[in-house]
Amino acid sequence: MAAGKQTPRQRMMGILYLVLLGLVALNVSDSVLDAFKNLEISLGTSTKNTQEGIDNMFNAFRATKLKDEPDRAQPILNKAEQATQLANNLSNYIDSLKTLLELEGGGQNEATGDVRKRDNLSISPRIMIKQKEKRAEKLRNLINETREQLLALSNNEVTFSLDAQDPPSRGGIQKSWEQANFGDGIPLTAAITALEKIKADVKNAEAAVVKHIFGEMDMAVVNLDRFAAVAVAPSSYIIQGQPYTAKVFLTAYDSKSNPEIFVGNNALPVTDGQATYSVNTSSEGVFNWTGTIRVKQTDGTVKEYVTEPQTYQVARPSAVVSPDAMNVLYIGVDNPISVSAPGIPKESLAVSGEGVSVSGSGGKYVARVTQPGTASINVSARIGDQTQSLGSTNFRVKRIPKPQARVAGRSGGAVAAAQIKGQNRIFAALDDFEFDAKFNISRFSMLIQKPRVDPMGPYQGTDGTFSGPMQNALSSVSPGSFVFFYNIIAVGPDGIQQELDPISFRIN
Repeated sequence: MAAGKQTPRQRMMGILYLVLLGLVALNVSDSVLDAFKNLEISLGTSTKNTQEGIDNMFNAFRATKLKDEPDRAQPILNKAEQATQLANNLSNYIDSLKTLLELEGGGQNEATGDVRKRDNLSISPRIMIKQKEKRAEKLRNLINETREQLLALSNNEVTFSLDAQDPPSRGGIQKSWEQANFGDGIPLTAAITALEKIKADVKNAEAAVVKHIFGEMDMAVVNLDRFAAVAVAPSSYIIQGQPYTAKVFLTAYDSKSNPEIFVGNNALPVTDGQATYSVNTSSEGVFNWTGTIRVKQTDGTVKEYVTEPQTYQVARPSAVVSPDAMNVLYIGVDNPISVSAPGIPKESLAVSGEGVSVSGSGGKYVARVTQPGTASINVSARIGDQTQSLGSTNFRVKRIPKPQARVAGRSGGAVAAAQIKGQNRIFAALDDFEFDAKFNISRFSMLIQKPRVDPMGPYQGTDGTFSGPMQNALSSVSPGSFVFFYNIIAVGPDGIQQELDPISFRIN
């Protein structure tokens, strides 16, 4: 990016520094040493100016972007501050090295404005390279680490001169970066100037990265060239009195932007990039609408997007109540009932009854009735802040049909002697009935007619169980005999006694 390029003044100072290093190799004269000092002063001035530019960028960002759009700006500011912290860590280490070299150089000479031992050729190699601290090597590593971290913060989209690589070989001699800047033959003032140049490179890199990061604030404004306007309504079928709501937004929308959103000529309030369209539904019918979204681009122009036409229907309140088994309610059993209302969640329904008790939830209920006649099931729903009646349904209430008596699983007819002799109970059962209705036989009578002899009985039984005399009589039946069961009284789930039809068996 252009932000990473050096100014002509910065390039000139870099070239001058290289020329001076070349002159040092030939002759360390006072004029050459003075040139190094002058270059150091110029580099310091450049660094100061760069720092003022960085400070101005931060102050302007905090006064405008951070104040106007704090949610969007704060992460960008944090990222820029991270770049500054990286640069400051490296600059502080460079300053500590400069202080150490200046102390070793005997402090400032007022006559030259430079360190007293500015022409010394051994201080820099000893302090920076030869001592166990390996300060030059540490500085090189820190420069390269800082460079990589700054590049990462800028997504590798910024170029700058902060780098510590070995220089090209000259005359067949290859020097390391450490030797080229602080090694043998380098005067103390040249080493100090080298540090000042590195510090200037650090500030230039920091300025380029911070400028790039702050530029992300403007780049983050949504570009809608490939976006489509969308309107989503929770429901297109609405109960009268229930509000109609729909969200109007952009796909992959930017929740931090504030586009203008209209339905017709009415502007909608926008929150987090979205607007909610809400209208009253006091009358029935089919209604159509379209939404318009206007977004300001980074160049100040406005782009407009229109949704596809939207349709919704408003209908009168209604409810659907259906018996799960038959079209009547039976006394004494659980009658399963399903309740629903189009367009209304089942959880919002309330079900009650007249002449019937209703229990259950979520659309599935159980109805219990006790008296023949009719019963009503009423349905209401919570719609918005009000409870609205959705109607009622009437049901006939009937007793459970009369069951049929059975012995040996049969209700009469021809039966083998061995089959009837092994029985000890009489039962009552309902055929083709949807409910599990159990009947208990409370009492019954039995009569046996054998061929050419007087009838045996009648015998009386209770609780559906054959008495001892009944079983003895049954054990004596032979082919041609008849067995009759009559006066059969059964009690069902409704607690009502019913006399069942008699049954008879012919013994084969």
